[in-house]
Amino acid sequence: MIKNDLFLKALKGETVQRPPVWMMRQAGRYLPEFRALRDKYDFFTRCETPELAAEITVQPIRRIAPDAAILFSDILVVPRAMGIHVELKDNLGPIIPNPIRTMEQVNQVFVPDVNETLGYVFDAVKLTKEMLNDEVPLIGFAGSPWTIFCYAVEGKGSKSFDTAKGLCFSNPVAAHTLLQKITDTTILYLKEKVKSGVNAVQIFDSWGGMLSPVDYQEFSWKYINQIVEALEEVTPVIVFGKGCWFALNDMGKSKASALGVDWTCSARNARYLSGGNITLQGNFDPSRLLSPIPTIKKMVHEMIDEFGKDKYIVNLGHGILPNIPVDHAKAFIDAVKEYGQ
Repeated sequence: MIKNDLFLKALKGETVQRPPVWMMRQAGRYLPEFRALRDKYDFFTRCETPELAAEITVQPIRRIAPDAAILFSDILVVPRAMGIHVELKDNLGPIIPNPIRTMEQVNQVFVPDVNETLGYVFDAVKLTKEMLNDEVPLIGFAGSPWTIFCYAVEGKGSKSFDTAKGLCFSNPVAAHTLLQKITDTTILYLKEKVKSGVNAVQIFDSWGGMLSPVDYQEFSWKYINQIVEALEEVTPVIVFGKGCWFALNDMGKSKASALGVDWTCSARNARYLSGGNITLQGNFDPSRLLSPIPTIKKMVHEMIDEFGKDKYIVNLGHGILPNIPVDHAKAFIDAVKEYGQ
């Protein structure tokens, strides 16, 4: 039994004394102990070494004590497992030297045996569960098929992902074939994470907001929904689409347990658009953690008042920034714990 099960209760829509809180990218660069490991080991070494991934996962639990841990990993471990070469360059982010642009290249991408190619992630889950000792739940995650597709086709990060969108519109057969392969791999991957011990999963659709509402349905949501329907019987699924407020209505009708909301969508609009019955997660602007601590605490309490304490998980509207002082991150967590006292 997990001692602090507030997060799992909120995912089930149960009444709670206060909402649970965690932060996207909470195992990350704002922590000095994380930076110490970063300086010693390159990125994929940290991801692929279970002992390092587990240690990084539990660092914020020790330091700021959120109500859930999220496994340290990366969304790009999935395309790497599918035969797509990914490099991580300092100050440039992920680079795919041979981006997927043709049907011939799509045909060379494969759905792998996830135990062979991603076994290190499942080992990290098991090790993390031991280290957490049932104190808090553990979240596993994956990128949405569309978001993975964006990197695979564009070859790098982008402000608009025009090349990725261009492949969808000029060669939809190739695009849908690649999206389906990513979806099939992601389902296998997340199911194995659940078997290894994660208590919930989150799908990150970081680039969904690049698509029009109509194109979002065709190239992103229908693939996310396949993952939700494949996983919902074995674990709660959170869907977070950045800039995807326009899809909240369809998301709210799905079998997802919760929906993440970014800071551009108000609590009132998110409740209205999602139908008012599903648990919501978010939506504090990560940059706001640079505000003075009293302001952070005041804004967190106001945010909870707006969303309501039930069917709500306090989080940021995207990942925590590297330049956030640790005491400000802790103030965000503490503000939730002090709510209603």
